[in-house]
Amino acid sequence: MLKSAFTTLGIAAVALGSAGVAEARTQIRIVGSSTVYPFTTAVAESFKRSYPQFPAPIVESTGTGAGMKLFCSGVGQQYPDFSNASRRIKASEAKACADKGVTGILELQVGLDGLVVAQSRSGQFTGLTEADIYKALAANPFGKGPNKAQTWKDVNPKLPAIKIAVIGPPPTSGTRDSLNELYMLKGCESNPSMKALAKNDKAKFESICLKIREDGAFIEGGENDNLIVQKIAANPNTLGMFGFSFLEENSDKIKDVPISGVTPTFESISTGKFPASRPLFIYGKIQHMRAVKGMKEFIAEYTKESVWGPGGMLSKRGLVAEPAAVRAKYAAIAKNLTPLDISTLK
Repeated sequence: MLKSAFTTLGIAAVALGSAGVAEARTQIRIVGSSTVYPFTTAVAESFKRSYPQFPAPIVESTGTGAGMKLFCSGVGQQYPDFSNASRRIKASEAKACADKGVTGILELQVGLDGLVVAQSRSGQFTGLTEADIYKALAANPFGKGPNKAQTWKDVNPKLPAIKIAVIGPPPTSGTRDSLNELYMLKGCESNPSMKALAKNDKAKFESICLKIREDGAFIEGGENDNLIVQKIAANPNTLGMFGFSFLEENSDKIKDVPISGVTPTFESISTGKFPASRPLFIYGKIQHMRAVKGMKEFIAEYTKESVWGPGGMLSKRGLVAEPAAVRAKYAAIAKNLTPLDISTLK
């Protein structure tokens, strides 16, 4: 279900003279990642305070994949101006954008996050590895047949004899892509034969490594990460997967499960020591900049040191600040409205 941070105001459409440019409307519209949603919502509130002449932006949590689909649907007042993403835009998505006339994309890497595994405060898990998670969730672990593990002890004798139950992101979520990249692939590649398979038959490798079982051990939690928090807080035998900020905000109800001996913290994520660290993004349509008033100012607000820097507003909400050099790079991109080079995408 979409979550709107602000009450939708009337949208006034005023056609501009140049064809193919967005028609003017009264509000910025932002869609995309549920992980980035609380950070962009906070920036939208800060933007309204800094620039009271502009209406408050509309921010919707649709998931990264669904957000990109909406973002790439076209240029004009009926299409979003920005899309939050918990992973980088894909080459296929950039092509879909171009096919619909979206040819100038602004990319801002706004901070770092960790994809954490969390449990109730009374949970029994003292740690997991990427291989443990892969063996528990894969539909066909290492290509040896359907997954028959029922308890975590079946996966690893050192783990508790608790029924496998993990609430995680749906396929539309960028967090699902992060789950695949940071846990499933790493766990699958713990078997040397899988690395060899990756070179010889990529399609078979991806099927074995990325297909998640559908027998109830993995439960799709939708795009509402707060709901996942509530469910695992109420059940000490169920694990949940979501962004680090939700763990930070709910530390009175839940706690982390260390991954390969590393606890997710601001320091372990910023240094890359936490194995499931990932960058977060927001994408904007340069073609909308002149037509939709406030877009440039919104970008300027996002890239203020007092907002995305260490100790800034977003870090207090659980976002891990990028290193200074990375912030400087993207601040310059924001200031100059430098379009993304799509040849760098995968």
